[in-house]
Amino acid sequence: MKFNFQVLLPVLISFGISVVLSPILIPFLKKLKFGQFVRDDGPESHLKKSGTPTMGGLIILCSFVITALLYVKSNPKILAILFLTLGFGLIGFLDDYVKVVMKRSMGLRAWQKMFGQILITSIFAYYLANYTDVGTKILIPFSQGYYFDMGLFYYPFLFLVVIGTVNGTNFTDGLDGLASSVTVLVATFFTVVAVGLSSGIEPITCAAVGSLLGFLVYNVYPAKVFMGDTGSLALGGFVAGTAFLLKMPIFIAIVGFVYLIEVLSVIIQVLYFKKTGKRIFKMAPIHHHFELSGWPETKVVAIFSIVTTILCLLALVGI
Repeated sequence: MKFNFQVLLPVLISFGISVVLSPILIPFLKKLKFGQFVRDDGPESHLKKSGTPTMGGLIILCSFVITALLYVKSNPKILAILFLTLGFGLIGFLDDYVKVVMKRSMGLRAWQKMFGQILITSIFAYYLANYTDVGTKILIPFSQGYYFDMGLFYYPFLFLVVIGTVNGTNFTDGLDGLASSVTVLVATFFTVVAVGLSSGIEPITCAAVGSLLGFLVYNVYPAKVFMGDTGSLALGGFVAGTAFLLKMPIFIAIVGFVYLIEVLSVIIQVLYFKKTGKRIFKMAPIHHHFELSGWPETKVVAIFSIVTTILCLLALVGI
């Protein structure tokens, strides 16, 4: 019972902070007129969401960080994950700020976002190489515990996975509760693995679970607040950082399949349209395709969450 409570405690702490902070911060964001800008080229049904408070990712980050700091002294390994989460969260915050306050709908320029993402990832890679014992080995799914040493290819692979995961998570944040629901399941998966391996990072994965559950109280359809890029980029950083600390980056393709298919749908749509002038999907990212195919927003979120749950269970078998 003591063991279970130790695992549960950071979940309860972060959940409590998130639930208490939300009704305080949401009116504050409304007062500052930090409302969601809905682009005209999106689904028409989303136009009614215009003005809903955004940058709610601050709620997730506050509850996540406060809880993590309570455990960082006894679990120093969580520092790397905390840095990557906060680093990408800062990029997302700046992007949201430019959109909402400076009224530039596209946010930061593409080169600014990429520069920031490369910088944060570079610091993370340097920290892993010099201040942790993570090494360059990664666990291969369904190999009965075989770790493959990538050697010099590890760090280019790290950049690809981190930046890809962050942007995939960002694309997933397009429906009420979608990114939150999918990521809380992924965080739960990593918590089970972290506890099972006695990795020492379980407090921060539990903090992610609690903060997202608390945020979902206000983020499910119809959402009272959106996480914005502040939240979605931070969540991508959390998922990628956790996977690398556990030496399980390939598992992101399984448990984070929704992130992968979201970003691939955008890439495929753009490339195919440039080549043929036609579209494969009715709209990208792919969750909008299902919306325009007649699925209610809640059904898309439910199906994507069910798929993620099944894949997380499959991934547990593959360890």
